[in-house]
Amino acid sequence: MEKKKGNIVWNFFASVKLALFTLFILAAASIIGTLVPQNDTPAKYIELYGPGLAKAFKMLAFDDMYSSWWFTGMLILFSLNLVVCTIERLPHIWKIVVLDNLATTTADRLQKMAERKNYSLQGAPELAITTVQEIMEKAGWKTQSAEKDGGTLLFSQKGAWTRLGVIIVHVSILVIFVGSLIGNFFGFKASVLLPEGSSTDKVYASTDAHEPIPLDGFTVRCDQFDMTYYDTGMVRDYISKLTVTNDDNSSFTQTIEVNHPLQYKGLTFYQSSYQAIEGQFSARITNDSTNKDQLFTLVPRREQKWREEGVTFGITNISGPDMRRQYRYKIWFSDGKAGPSEFWANEGTVVTVKRPETNYSFSVKPRFATGLQVVKDPGVWTVYIGCTLMLIGLVVIFYLSHRRVWVFISKDDSDKTNILVAGLSNKNKIGFENNMTALYEEFEGSSLIELKNS
Repeated sequence: MEKKKGNIVWNFFASVKLALFTLFILAAASIIGTLVPQNDTPAKYIELYGPGLAKAFKMLAFDDMYSSWWFTGMLILFSLNLVVCTIERLPHIWKIVVLDNLATTTADRLQKMAERKNYSLQGAPELAITTVQEIMEKAGWKTQSAEKDGGTLLFSQKGAWTRLGVIIVHVSILVIFVGSLIGNFFGFKASVLLPEGSSTDKVYASTDAHEPIPLDGFTVRCDQFDMTYYDTGMVRDYISKLTVTNDDNSSFTQTIEVNHPLQYKGLTFYQSSYQAIEGQFSARITNDSTNKDQLFTLVPRREQKWREEGVTFGITNISGPDMRRQYRYKIWFSDGKAGPSEFWANEGTVVTVKRPETNYSFSVKPRFATGLQVVKDPGVWTVYIGCTLMLIGLVVIFYLSHRRVWVFISKDDSDKTNILVAGLSNKNKIGFENNMTALYEEFEGSSLIELKNS
């Protein structure tokens, strides 16, 4: 170890200045990465910042901050710094954890401790040792003993392992970095715009080239896209009904909305955006007798057929929008059993169409494409483990402490035995004072022990 400390490279990576420098750069980069939209199109950056600044952002990879080579390099540099600092500190911390406090503590040192009290006992030291051990055990302090300095030294400690809290935090940061790197190198971010009624077996990488990425043995279909609104007419939520179909034709359907994604085969599909398809509308028709239903794409003034049911229908007129920015549609509907039905349907409202042999439920609205962000992050569980470790480490650092109590028992010149009680804590001094006060009360509650002036 001493040889490594003399090494200039080792000293560079063990430097606290390096740690502060990398932390500052990472914090500043994270702020920039939060303020500057990530993985957007070049046109969007030009629109937001102008051509010159957009070009500079591109050169500095501010548009893809967390995957940039220099950000990854800073993470690796900080990780090396953290590893070396941990290796430097661990032997010293471990030495304290396993320290023989009976061998290394003297009676003189106990007299200099701020937290101490002196007692006496009328009787032999053997009686004092037995009495003190009983008191300590009753107070939750299991003691060890050794003969030294002309007396008997008792020692007890709690939370020696809490000295490792800082090491746990260091390790947790490294685990999080490893998880992040796994996600960067083996995962991807992609997106797809999926019109209602359409399916896809690929998504498109969130890069300038938007390379297609095939889905692993399944397709995703958007059965339905809906929006809910506040009373003011503002959009409250986007909801997509998705069906996943595997190559063996097994399938399942799940509805997703913002913050409630679909997860399948290591991919997470987030509801991220939507886009209206100009000039197209979606109509859903249900046979109320058989409950058969189907989604159709309509173009105004063009017939559409539901051949299984022998139904023909279409939009003949559109009015609106109203104050909620919604439209009304005039529908022509025929099943060939009698004269056609014509009616107005409000956007998204279900209308019952009464026909001679059955009734149909009919609804129509603009046709949308749901915008899905697709993320593959194989390092996410590693990051979760790192975060859990960090929480544990922070709890240990801020709420737990290493508390040590010594009792030195020595024969007085008279027929009394001196009892010196002293203690130390590396943190939470107030809490430790309360611990010692409780212990002193146990001593002072004994009929054999008297308090002396310190």
